Amino acid sequence: MNSTQKLIKNKMGLLNLAEELGNVSKACKVMGFSRDTFYRYRELVDEGGIENLVEKTRRKANHKNRIDQTVEDAVNQIAVEFPAFGQVRASNELRKRGIFISAAGVRCAWVRSDLETFKNRLKALDRKVQEEGIVLTESQMIALEKKKDDDVAFGEIETAHPGYLGSQDTFYVGCLKCVGRIYQQTFVDTYSKIAICKLYTTKTPITAADLLNGRGIPFFDQYHAPVLRILTDRGTEYCGKPDSHDFQLYLAMCDIEHTKTKVRHPQTSGICERFHRTILNEFYQVTFRKKIYQTLEELQIDLDVRLAEYNNERTHQGKICLGRTPLATFLDGLKTVREKMLN
Repeated sequence: MNSTQKLIKNKMGLLNLAEELGNVSKACKVMGFSRDTFYRYRELVDEGGIENLVEKTRRKANHKNRIDQTVEDAVNQIAVEFPAFGQVRASNELRKRGIFISAAGVRCAWVRSDLETFKNRLKALDRKVQEEGIVLTESQMIALEKKKDDDVAFGEIETAHPGYLGSQDTFYVGCLKCVGRIYQQTFVDTYSKIAICKLYTTKTPITAADLLNGRGIPFFDQYHAPVLRILTDRGTEYCGKPDSHDFQLYLAMCDIEHTKTKVRHPQTSGICERFHRTILNEFYQVTFRKKIYQTLEELQIDLDVRLAEYNNERTHQGKICLGRTPLATFLDGLKTVREKMLN
């Protein structure tokens, strides 16, 4: 409900309360309005209905101060030619073409044409491509690629089939007296939400690569579904010098593309983060109340049992799973994998 609807609701509440109580003075006292205001509202409703209660501004646009239509058309045109340009850069580009307009003037023109944001300018570009079939320039292609990278970085995951994109993250489980610090390496297939986990006592590139080598890649290999890309945060266990970092070397050896989330945006690995909350609420917080673990292997066995139940029996409400289990979604998506494989 927007502010206009709330305002109308309050005004109608005053009129309805007065009718229910049969006393205008009491209704105005309860609602905090004057009697003059009540009669003005009632008169407006009698004349034109509820729509008359909307506040009407008395300000009128001064079209004499508006830029010429030719200049406005040029401003809107540059928004489509260079979607990634901001208002200042667009103003500078127009100055090179002999059109002098301030950055504020550019923004005002964009606001009138609904082009004030990068996302809206990309939508306008898409419409122009569909309607006119224009060939995209290099700057337009760069803008579209930037939007695609931002979508991945901000959590708008694009995934087409199992193995298309995997998300990997490290989860700090806690500290056991007999074991020490425990870290969980997590891999989640963003298409099917299949989760693969393993526990370690350290958080290093070796442990990150070991999860993929020992559990992740073998699982996909048995279904002949290659992992094409992996999304991680920028932790030291995932990022480093490509020629000496164990995790980076393993991805290069397996020909897996590596995508990193945006800096200072932990929500960008939201699929793993959501799984971590689920495994914390449904497994760790429950099992640590029931059992005292002496070794890491004991905890790993119980975790594997829980993961088998999560993947094979627990239904998932994601936009791809739609009430199916992760394994059922994975198996159903293998047909798409077969269609896209060249060999």
